[in-house]
Amino acid sequence: MKDGATKQIPAHVVSTSLELSIAEKTLEQLLSSLDYNVHPDAIFHSDQGMHYTHPLFQQKVKLAGFKQSMSRKGKCWDNAPMESFFGHMKDEMDYEDCQTIEELRQRVNEYILKYNTSRYQ
Repeated sequence: MKDGATKQIPAHVVSTSLELSIAEKTLEQLLSSLDYNVHPDAIFHSDQGMHYTHPLFQQKVKLAGFKQSMSRKGKCWDNAPMESFFGHMKDEMDYEDCQTIEELRQRVNEYILKYNTSRYQ
């Protein structure tokens, strides 16, 4: 997840699964980083991936206090900040030699720490 105001990545999960729980864990991380204090005008924007359109996830987003917004189908530009982040991460992060999901998770964590604290945005 990327904060539209700070441009930082306040929550992320690396997983080998495409289960709904990956989105739920990321949302929980986000809420924890906000001390469960969601601004009344906060918008949760995403693409139309199966996780974000699932009724249970939509309910959790609403209960957390976010207004949900989604990109139009087939319009990647609607989610350009996140797509741009992933593009830069793939270009800048050395991940080809990772042998395990744990190694990849560590590289992603290191990259996001650098991205949030010292990388020009």
